[in-house]
Amino acid sequence: MMSGRPSYRALVNDGSARGQALPPGITRRIISYARPHWRAILLFLLVTSVGAAIVVANPLLLKAIIDRGIVAGNSSLVIGLAAAAGGLALLEGALALTGRWLSARIGEGVIYLLRTQVFTHVQKMPLAFFTRTQTGSLISRLNTDVVGAQRAITSVLQSVVSNLVSATAVIITMLALSWQVTLLALALVPLFLVPAKLIGRRLAHISRDAMDTNADMSSLMTERFNVGGAMLVKLYGRPRDEADGFARRAGRVRDLGVRQAVFGGLLFTMLGTVTALATAMVYGVGGLLAVDGAFEVGTLVALTTLMVRLYGPVTSLSNVHVEIMTALVSFDRVFEILDLDPAIKESPDARPIPRGPVGVEFDNVSFRYPGAEETSVASLELNPQGRGSDDTQVLSGVSLRAEPGTMVALVGPSGAGKTTLTHLVSRLYDPTEGAVRVGGLDLREATSDSLREAVGVVTQDAQLFHDTVGANLRYAKPDATDEEMEAALRMARLGPLLEQLPDGLDTMVGDRGYRLSGGEKQRLAIARLLLRSPSVVVLDEATAHLDSESEAAVQEALAEALSGRTSLVIAHRLATVREADQILVLEDGRILERGTHEELLGRGGLYTALYRTQFAPQDH
Repeated sequence: MMSGRPSYRALVNDGSARGQALPPGITRRIISYARPHWRAILLFLLVTSVGAAIVVANPLLLKAIIDRGIVAGNSSLVIGLAAAAGGLALLEGALALTGRWLSARIGEGVIYLLRTQVFTHVQKMPLAFFTRTQTGSLISRLNTDVVGAQRAITSVLQSVVSNLVSATAVIITMLALSWQVTLLALALVPLFLVPAKLIGRRLAHISRDAMDTNADMSSLMTERFNVGGAMLVKLYGRPRDEADGFARRAGRVRDLGVRQAVFGGLLFTMLGTVTALATAMVYGVGGLLAVDGAFEVGTLVALTTLMVRLYGPVTSLSNVHVEIMTALVSFDRVFEILDLDPAIKESPDARPIPRGPVGVEFDNVSFRYPGAEETSVASLELNPQGRGSDDTQVLSGVSLRAEPGTMVALVGPSGAGKTTLTHLVSRLYDPTEGAVRVGGLDLREATSDSLREAVGVVTQDAQLFHDTVGANLRYAKPDATDEEMEAALRMARLGPLLEQLPDGLDTMVGDRGYRLSGGEKQRLAIARLLLRSPSVVVLDEATAHLDSESEAAVQEALAEALSGRTSLVIAHRLATVREADQILVLEDGRILERGTHEELLGRGGLYTALYRTQFAPQDH
């Protein structure tokens, strides 16, 4: 089960984890993740213990072969003991394989549970969490830190248990054979620990630098290889500078890899040399004792074999504290996310929003964006700043009512609070004061599923996954048939496109839909909304960045989407404003004016000024 050589990983762990303070109760919490695997852990401990017994059994068999068989001339005993040694070798291999299987089963089970918990928990986070969080850091928690946490239960468990049992068994056996040689072997242990500590510490720094440099290189590739980054490089970038920048990072990775290989080779060369010198010393001292008749030659061979099997476990155990602390820190970083309480939660007694035509009501709503401490983890932010609450009021005392089947247009200068108001309707945030109701039900008392069914949103930058047209549509309605999806595409004025797609609904749209034009992306997003068929539609400047031809097609699709539905529309075009049943003029988070297009023009207020600067040019 154990070789005489210590684990390479055990020697290169980053000691920076040693000084980190961990919250109380973390060990008990970690044990809860191991509890479902208690049978496998008990079996693993049994297998490890039996393997440790074999570690000392083989040298004792060698002793008997030499002293009772070869020296005594008993050939039958030699054959029998040799066969037993071979059987033990096979058993040791089988136990090693079983231990690996059990370790992998336990470890992968822990990884699966942690990853699914973190992923599910992150899905519950409010939008503010994602606006602050660095995506790469969040993904790292699901990969690097989860794997590091796994080691606390598997690799560290294996290292501590197997090395401790092996070292204890070896020392007891050696003391039983010869206390003099045992003391000499233990006196030589520092010769292993000193180079392991010195070079191992250097290897830890190199390994950490290599991980950071690799991450830097990966980040560069991620930014340059996505469609948006590739386009920016082609438009503004300098190919030679890009190549040189990547070459510098790749060269750094290369140099660190060479240094890592050299120091790793130096470490094991030194340990191998020390092992050879220690073996020579033990043979010298033990040989003199054997000559004096203190013990037999077979005992000397057994002691030497046992000594080699002692140094590996002892060296690994010397660094086990750092190994455990590293794993515990990884667990703590994962728990950091799991302990962040979602700001938007479904009430235990939540009720579904009524089906059919529903109205939307804002009842004296005020809102400020939550502070960083309420929505994010500092270690997930690139530059954690402003951890205090953000007291900036975005909406103040907003009251409105959109009757079922009517359109309410929202206009106002940039920063007036229009987008924030639409975010509250889809419950991306909860109001700080007041209530938002759909179908007469406060959204804080509504079930999440019924809210997603009742409210559909199309933003100015339609989000599409790097998947097929059909998969992007089915995201809104997983059980949609091909006929339903094709009907939705035609209603969204994408019938001609559907006929041109090389693979129909199975055509890939590309990263963020870059294989489609801006107008096609918007209409595909509208088709997705039509497939869901919500009662309330929220449009956030859905035609703001389109050319006139694309805008005309999208406007036709929007007319289909808005027909018979309650809608809140951030108005960017005059046609939308004129068709609205009610226009709300926002400034500084307050509704200054409300009425129809003609009514507001007649008042000569802010709407009139906006009309002259924003909408009137569209009349020409």
